[in-house]
Amino acid sequence: MVAAVRQNQKTDKNDALAIVQASLLPDVTFITGKSIEQQQLQSIMRLRELCVKQKTATGNQLTSLLLEFNIKVSTRNGGLRGAVELTLEDAENGLSFEFREALDTAWKQYLSVIKSINNYDDCLEKAIESHPECKKLLKLEGVGTLNAINLYIALGCAEMGVFEKGKNASACIGLTPIQYSSGGETKLGSVGKYVKNSVLRSQLITGAMSAVNHATNRTAKTKKDQWIQAMVERRGKKCTAVALANKTVRTAYAMLTQNTEYKAILA
Repeated sequence: MVAAVRQNQKTDKNDALAIVQASLLPDVTFITGKSIEQQQLQSIMRLRELCVKQKTATGNQLTSLLLEFNIKVSTRNGGLRGAVELTLEDAENGLSFEFREALDTAWKQYLSVIKSINNYDDCLEKAIESHPECKKLLKLEGVGTLNAINLYIALGCAEMGVFEKGKNASACIGLTPIQYSSGGETKLGSVGKYVKNSVLRSQLITGAMSAVNHATNRTAKTKKDQWIQAMVERRGKKCTAVALANKTVRTAYAMLTQNTEYKAILA
């Protein structure tokens, strides 16, 4: 992307000139390409993300359409499945055959999307077994299959490094405070809301929050647990989850670039 450098309107000539000018700028960091293994894992993740969005959209639409007929979806009647099945089985609700057929089609489509998500999860579970770099990331707190694969894709491996330092990787993902400094005065704000890979950040923070809840509900066994408990007392669980996600990214970067294993230090 050289839109920030390109002058005037977008033409082939202006694009070519902008590319040359961007390549001559000092202190410009260019990212490296992904390996075939990373690209394949990323493709599976993108397909899974699309199905998750389709599942959410279809479920919300079914819930809203049923609500227009005063049919509420709740956990008491079995959730969305119970509401749809009861609607289709009730012969005295006054709904036409055509609407029942359309509702049944939409429900089967919803179930098909859920089945596709499960199939993608199985593919990721099998793929992680053949990638030692991903498998060793599972030892980190709050890191499951999805986070391990996402970190491997985002951070690269020892042969194809993307970032020079772990803190640069964490900042790129959006886990560091936004800096707005001027006149020698350093001002750090909140964590940036708008980042390129918001899905990765959201999943990392969600996994970190799970680890924080787990650490606060038991006696500290490791020094990381002690750090989490002390951080929760000072700043609360949400800030602790973001800080833990930041620490997780930097630790994962060191593991991938230095080819090391993670071992929690006992308290």
